[in-house]
Amino acid sequence: MKLAVIPARGGSKRVPRKNVKAFCGRPMIAWSITAAIESGCFDRIIVTTDDEEIAEEAVRQGAEVPFRRPAELSDDLTPTVPVVAHAIRWQQQSTSVDLACCLYATAPFIRAEDLRAGLALMQDGVDYAFPVTTYDFPIQRAIRVDEAGRVSMLQPEHLLTRSQDLEEAYHDAGQFYWGRTEAWLTGQPIFGERSRVLRLPRHRVQDIDTSEDWERAELIFTALRTQTIKRDAAHATG
Repeated sequence: MKLAVIPARGGSKRVPRKNVKAFCGRPMIAWSITAAIESGCFDRIIVTTDDEEIAEEAVRQGAEVPFRRPAELSDDLTPTVPVVAHAIRWQQQSTSVDLACCLYATAPFIRAEDLRAGLALMQDGVDYAFPVTTYDFPIQRAIRVDEAGRVSMLQPEHLLTRSQDLEEAYHDAGQFYWGRTEAWLTGQPIFGERSRVLRLPRHRVQDIDTSEDWERAELIFTALRTQTIKRDAAHATG
């Protein structure tokens, strides 16, 4: 079976209760659950949480919450892989899991078609597939500023290198990770040679960790949704 696992811990600090806070008119977690449902990729969609309010909202949105995440996997320092592995082991008590996809609960830019495209990348020899995007500034030109305000380059050898001659760098979009059950259960690294990536445009990627991130994400999301509505209307009358 193909299992969707949505981690949604209750103890968010920088944006309190962000998993269920309203984002563009819906609880934040609803966007990930809806994308998972609309993708048609999954036999089961599970939200793993330690929080009753999140659990109730997840069920309202169409997901299942068949267990409560144990305390040892619910603190600030718990990484993603053990949480997904725990959900897989729970499911495999009754049904074998071939592929599991971790969807973040605070990633409203996830699209059903991207989940399907990620699944298509899971060919032989691939452990994980996930979306990435490019940095909007050459990372080789990054600078550090010390406590005294002094500036230095992280890579001074590139001070005079033309930007078009620098290698393009990517970062994780922080939306979802398709993975083989064996990879999740054995703790294989997600960022490794046996991973494949789905490239997304930068305007469809937004990390949401602060109130400023949240406001920016809502502005971009609203603009994209308005653009889609206008395009659909034009096609309908075209």
